[in-house]
Amino acid sequence: MSAMPRRRKSRPFSRGGSPRKVSSSSEGERLQKVLAAAGLGSRRQCEELIRTGRVEVDRRVVTELGTRVDPTRQEIRVDGDLLRQPERLYFAVNKPSGVVSTNRDPAGRRRVIDLVPTRGHERLFSVGRLDLYSEGLILVTNDGELANRLTHPRYEVEKTYRVLVAGSPSREVLDQLRRGVHLAEGVARASRIEVKKQLKQSTVLEITLKEGKNREIRRILARVGHKVLRLLRISVGPIRLGKLPPGACRRLSRAEVDALWKAAR
Repeated sequence: MSAMPRRRKSRPFSRGGSPRKVSSSSEGERLQKVLAAAGLGSRRQCEELIRTGRVEVDRRVVTELGTRVDPTRQEIRVDGDLLRQPERLYFAVNKPSGVVSTNRDPAGRRRVIDLVPTRGHERLFSVGRLDLYSEGLILVTNDGELANRLTHPRYEVEKTYRVLVAGSPSREVLDQLRRGVHLAEGVARASRIEVKKQLKQSTVLEITLKEGKNREIRRILARVGHKVLRLLRISVGPIRLGKLPPGACRRLSRAEVDALWKAAR
């Protein structure tokens, strides 16, 4: 299907006599995003397709840009042609330090999506973020709905980190991290925290979070007086980093994807 499909004569209105908004809830993916992921052009071009009444969802013309859809369950047509959905892809990547999580980097640094071997036309993105110097497990997919559920605080999907910190945190400090530390955007707390190894001048902690505030672990530990020397994410929900080498990736199994959906419900 070409980037901007040829306009065909189609029904400008639904059977009810006017364009219909299919859904405005927080569930599903935005229609223009689904169209763009299917290769129909840029997000802006796909918005124009919707505005001009060229898109149907379940045989009803949609002109509302806020419409959310489930492309796996709903029939989407553009100029009467059934939209072909791209294959859903899911990868686990071991992000090395110095690699960026964002898809666009003006500095031209290596990106997480560059570590995933694809055919070149898939619109993949990282699920959540690991900052530049953090390492470990990050998921990569083209499934926007699952990505949203894995990162939204309401679903409380756990992420676990192995953290090397300067000094030796006291029991009182660990308790404070469990109770919560005040940051500019609210209270951040560790749902679980455990001392894994005590070294001469540093400590290895294992910390589990249910939220994803920006640089959360580095910031809460700095607030209690312990600088992070190394940060490695070892799990996202049921998916573990395991023995995946730095810079390597692997495709998730169907059972692993199902387990992620279960964790995000």
